[in-house]
Amino acid sequence: MDELMEILEELRPDVDFENETALIDDGVLDSFDIVALVGELNDAFDIEIKPNNLVPENFNSAKAMMALIEQLQDE
Repeated sequence: MDELMEILEELRPDVDFENETALIDDGVLDSFDIVALVGELNDAFDIEIKPNNLVPENFNSAKAMMALIEQLQDE
């Protein structure tokens, strides 16, 4: 989780990722943020986030992103 938080804070230092739970629903992260984030996560965690994974539920919070990462690492 620490590595994920570092990536998120580097991407958007102005966002409180520890407490925010509606990053997509509230428009905190835009499509450009998501594209950059997917690339970073794929590299950092040696996973492949596919288009079908790009749903708001997977990116609304850091906890949801970590769950997606763990799921993809287990595949």
